[in-house]
This record gives sequence, structure tokens and C-alpha cells, in this order.
Amino acid sequence: MARGYALLLHAMALAAAVLLGLAAAGITVDVVARNLGLGTLPWILEVSEYVLPLATFLVAPWLLNRNQHVRLDVLLHRARWLEPIGDGIGLAVCLVLLLYGVRTILNSAHQGAMVLKSVVFPEWWLYAPVPVCFAFLSIEFIRRLAPGR
Repeated sequence: MARGYALLLHAMALAAAVLLGLAAAGITVDVVARNLGLGTLPWILEVSEYVLPLATFLVAPWLLNRNQHVRLDVLLHRARWLEPIGDGIGLAVCLVLLLYGVRTILNSAHQGAMVLKSVVFPEWWLYAPVPVCFAFLSIEFIRRLAPGR
């Protein structure tokens, strides 16, 4: 189970990297095509706006698992007792955001809200990664709080 979980986190991080790479390549193609007078890809900037938070949500649990997330190492080095407090606060925040993410998705789906820009899709798709990310982050904080980790 632990190996499968680690592979899933790694796959999420890899997906984030691929999405960012594709967005960068798409923007580059758009800029080059525009400068050569070949037209533009009108949807590429919009898609890249969606890719940035999605990639952040996908990679966050992997970073926390590897202890490569943003934290105040200088402070934690001097006061190790703060780390479980920070992990507890992180868990509480993640659980609240998970709950609100699910509620937002359900409300958006119930209303039938749509994103009507260059690319048209149900609005709840934008919110779908939120509870998934915070569920995995919650798991990571629980693992960090577990004795003997």
C-alpha cells in the first residue's frame, strides 16, 4: 500500500511537470506563430491559466511527502516542538479546504454553471482538483503527526 501511495504521489508530480511543460511549449508556439504572421492560438493563454493552479495542486502532496514544501527551517531547527503544532494546523486547514472544495463542486454542478470563454466546460471541473489535493495533503499531515514516522 505504501509503495502504491508513493507511486501515486509521484505520478501526480510528474503530471504537474508535463502540464507545465506543455503550457510553456504552447505559449512558445503561440508567440512564434504570431511573430511569423501565422496567426495565434486564442485558447493557449486561457488553458495556461488553468494549468498553473492545477499543477500546483498536483505537486503539493508530493512536495510535502518529501519534506520539500515551504517552511521555516531556521525556526523549526531551534524549536522542534513547533513542527507537530504546524502539522496539526496544516491538517485542520486542509480538512476545512477539502470540505469547502467538495461543497463548491456540488453547488457548481447543481447549478449547471459553465465556463464560457475560448474553451467551454462545466465550471465544477475547475474546482475538482481542490478537494483531491487537500485530501492528499491531509493524509500527509496525518502521516507526519503519526508517532514513529
